[in-house]
Amino acid sequence: MKTNRVDISREDLIGESLLLSLLGRVLYQYPDGEQRAWFQSLIDSDAFMEAPFAEDHQDVITGLEFLQAWRKRGLTDETFLDLQEDYSRLFIGPGKVIAPPWESVFFNESRQTFQEQTLQVRSWYRRYGVEPEKLFREPDDHIGLEINFLVHLLGLANQALDKKDQSEFDTLIDARRLFLSEHPLKWAFSWCSLVIEHARTDFYKGMAYLTRGALLAIAQNYALIVPAEAVH
Repeated sequence: MKTNRVDISREDLIGESLLLSLLGRVLYQYPDGEQRAWFQSLIDSDAFMEAPFAEDHQDVITGLEFLQAWRKRGLTDETFLDLQEDYSRLFIGPGKVIAPPWESVFFNESRQTFQEQTLQVRSWYRRYGVEPEKLFREPDDHIGLEINFLVHLLGLANQALDKKDQSEFDTLIDARRLFLSEHPLKWAFSWCSLVIEHARTDFYKGMAYLTRGALLAIAQNYALIVPAEAVH
């Protein structure tokens, strides 16, 4: 059954896509040496001067403030190593992972991956032509992959607009709303809170605020129910 139709403009599509693309890449990819030039480009372009939803959502504003503070420090060998160490301790280990970036971990006491939520997300990806690069080697329900899937759906919706196919556009926006409500909105706010509490760098703390603010703004725009802890 379709949800209520959502009015969204081409400008909205572009703004959300750019922001979510940034978040998906940052949250999914470890900042190895090959990524250093890209991180430097974020500083050089002043990528965190503004962002969609900043006028109305405090988490987005706070996230940009932390990211501007990180930018002002510059990217040296020391600050890049800080990023690598923070990403590892938050999302990889060794030892207990502080902020597990996989949905299924939040829904079983043993904190296991590759559970029911992983299979559900994989089904969504396949339905819309997405196959994760590390299929079967890494859980499909990684926060970065789920955000990238939202970007993929936006891209398909944009193509529908190009073809002036309003029915297909509405179907894709409806699918996006349903995926949001069934997956990211059920766990991503709790994950963001863990990162905000435990991150040692302004960069990852800022990204967590930015993620929480963006998801909250999108959910509210689409009239979706969000957990109580997401609303401040």
